[in-house]
Amino acid sequence: MSPQLISIAVLAAIFLIGTLRSINLGALAFVAAFVVGTWVFEDHSPEILAGFPANLFVILVGVTLLFAMAKSNGTVDWLVQWAVRAVRGRVAAIPWVMFAVSAALVALGAVSPAAVAIIAPIGMAFALRYHINPLMMGLMVVHGSAAGNFSPLGVLGVITNGVVERSDIPGSPTFLFLSNAVFNLALAAVIYFALGGVALIRQGKRATEEPVNEEDPTATGNATSSAGSVGVATRTKPAVQTLTLNRDRTITVLGMVGLAVGSLVFDLDVGLMAMTVAVVLALASPETAKDALGQVSWGVVLLICGIVTYVGVLEAIGTVDYLGTTIAAVSAPLLAALIVCAIGAIVSAFASTTGILGALIPLAVPLLGTGSIGAVGLVAALSISASVVDSSPFSTNGALVVANSPKDKQDTVYRQLMIWGFSLVLIAPLLSWTVLVCMGGW
Repeated sequence: MSPQLISIAVLAAIFLIGTLRSINLGALAFVAAFVVGTWVFEDHSPEILAGFPANLFVILVGVTLLFAMAKSNGTVDWLVQWAVRAVRGRVAAIPWVMFAVSAALVALGAVSPAAVAIIAPIGMAFALRYHINPLMMGLMVVHGSAAGNFSPLGVLGVITNGVVERSDIPGSPTFLFLSNAVFNLALAAVIYFALGGVALIRQGKRATEEPVNEEDPTATGNATSSAGSVGVATRTKPAVQTLTLNRDRTITVLGMVGLAVGSLVFDLDVGLMAMTVAVVLALASPETAKDALGQVSWGVVLLICGIVTYVGVLEAIGTVDYLGTTIAAVSAPLLAALIVCAIGAIVSAFASTTGILGALIPLAVPLLGTGSIGAVGLVAALSISASVVDSSPFSTNGALVVANSPKDKQDTVYRQLMIWGFSLVLIAPLLSWTVLVCMGGW
């Protein structure tokens, strides 16, 4: 077996072991980079670690630290309250509020699982209280977070645009973000109207903040614990008082605005800016910052840095060129593009979307070199295919939806998510490939 095939087999083993044994893929990837680089290609540590993404590490730590502090000081809860008040408490609009808030959090830099972990319990509390289909609410949160995935400030956007730039592929961060957002918005519309949205509109109910009667059968302990401070009625205690903008929340909101302006207008480093805002918050309120460092998504940081480091080893030893040339050798370039998108969707349904994108986008370089495929369209199609399947119950986002569903409906939600997730495995690559690669010509 050639060294390139050995490195590919190791990459497949990484995803298989990580899926079956719940071991962090990043840790496995670091071990793989060490083993493959040292014993197969006889590289030394400096060469093996040359692909470590230091800039990406700073971005991930800075952004997740900032959002951990925003969650601790109540800024995230304030944003949700503000969004609900903006629709005047209309129950029919609440699923869309959850969609929009999830999208905004991820677009501003929160990792998608973190946003779902924050918003899903709140959304499920609303679903329980106002008899909204829990599957609808969960999917609106998941696809809301997916809609914000490829923002220039978002983690996946930073990763994907960085890989595109390093691979010398023509890219368009704006097109990538908007095409993914439109795709998920369309999915959300299908979800809403297929799972009870019309009935909610006809009922015309409004959200209230009065305590639920002790005998109310719809009120449960789950609603109490997950409602947080958004004014959702519960059985065991009255609704929490409406949050207002205090000093810490004001600083956080201004910091988020400054992060967006500095990154988009002045092209300042996202990670260093996020770290700066987090430090300012820590100086202003040390008690809030005390536990925030422990809430940084270190697992995500390890996963992404490990995968990118191993992909760097693959690039250095020629495996990426070998695979890309093999795919490009497929007689029909359009078919080769569809194969790449399908691989991304299938593997991402079980494994890490970030890891898959970091590994697959470089493989498309030789295919794009033929000139038969538009680079911008293929990158967008691959990104959409690999990210929308995060609603699978085997992914982190899907699992969070199941975990936060009412206990008597968890089995049902699990089965329905499995059907939905694996339907997208088939539909998303074909649809995105048709629109963005075949018809688009971008």
